Amino acid sequence: MINKVKGTYDVLPNELGKWYFLEQKIKEITKKYHYYELRTPIMEYSNVFHRETELSDMVTKETYNFVDKGNRDVTLRPEGTAGIIRSYVENKLYVASDLLKVYYVGPMFRYERPQKGRYRQFNQFGLEAIGSKSSLLDAELIKLSNDFIESLGLENVTIQINSIGDSESRTNYLNALVSYLTPFYEELSNDSKERFKNNPLRILDSKDLNDQKIIENAPKPIDYLSSYSKKYLDDVLKYLEIFNVKYNLNNKLVRGLDYYSEVVFEVLADIKGLGNGNVLGGGGRYENLVSELGGPQTSAIGIAFGIERLLLAIEHQEIVKEEVSEIDSFIITFSENEKLYGAKIFNLLRDKGFNVDIEFNNKNFKQQLKKALAKNSKTLIIIGENELKNETVTLKNTKTEIQTEIKLKDLITNLEKEIK
Repeated sequence: MINKVKGTYDVLPNELGKWYFLEQKIKEITKKYHYYELRTPIMEYSNVFHRETELSDMVTKETYNFVDKGNRDVTLRPEGTAGIIRSYVENKLYVASDLLKVYYVGPMFRYERPQKGRYRQFNQFGLEAIGSKSSLLDAELIKLSNDFIESLGLENVTIQINSIGDSESRTNYLNALVSYLTPFYEELSNDSKERFKNNPLRILDSKDLNDQKIIENAPKPIDYLSSYSKKYLDDVLKYLEIFNVKYNLNNKLVRGLDYYSEVVFEVLADIKGLGNGNVLGGGGRYENLVSELGGPQTSAIGIAFGIERLLLAIEHQEIVKEEVSEIDSFIITFSENEKLYGAKIFNLLRDKGFNVDIEFNNKNFKQQLKKALAKNSKTLIIIGENELKNETVTLKNTKTEIQTEIKLKDLITNLEKEIK
């Protein structure tokens, strides 16, 4: 037996109800906020993600990279934003509109330790608003995120907000953070020692318990904001109050990708059993990614939700009940000759829009009946020697157990009455 690749999973037919529910809510929220779908390849040239300015763990340690037959470096996308921006630049989408609002849904790939809500192939629903630096736009995207969570029926979910400021703010803060952490360097985890050299800001997001004790008293980004960034954050919060969005200011919040600036935010669930999957989504504003990928200097903001984490939350709160399949009729036959007659009826009813099924294998009456009841068939169409000879069928209601032999020409009228 060959098993699935570690860190991947199969979505079985009986599990798809939750997926359909979530996909429908995505369509509804994106239509409401005028975001349009953009689909990009699951693989990109590696320099789309492996940029000199991007030193996050995701890019430096977790990407799936390979050299193709043309000796080109290719990477399976670990996140959606960079590919969207590559497409934005390559197709010159900035020419047609000063603000492009798009969304994406699809698989991403990261080589990390699989655990609940975290896989090596996983799916994201993301949104990007490209072309405007507007505190109102930031607030609208956060409002969208809040509305989306509410539309799913999820409870105990909060919006966490922070600001890491503009380049001036970030420089001032990084200097203060490095000064604070330097005496604790030897006590830091190995990952945080590496982050200290490349991106000290990421230490604030460490899950190591000893690291968390060290950073408890670390300086906070919000205390080092420039006057511009302070006002920008204040304006976003004012708009959120107008939109009646509840939020928590989280001074320790940073995002995992280096391109973020100004306002960053997360959608955090307090749902027992989610474990590390409690962050359902996160995002923020970014200033330089478009220009780094060859486009004009353009500001943008985005958010990405983990589909598997949303599904896990939906499952834990029992929001979507497993759908019970039901069909209008199941056709039971006893011999090959009767199966030919049954196939004629099967085709007729399907063409008329009825949801019907038939036994394809050679099974006895009892086995066919068991299958029909397992499919919650409302009626049975039974065809034996007598029915074949007289061009009739026996129509049986599975609830009342009343059965009647009727002419084939009267089947549709009678079946309509029974399934009502």
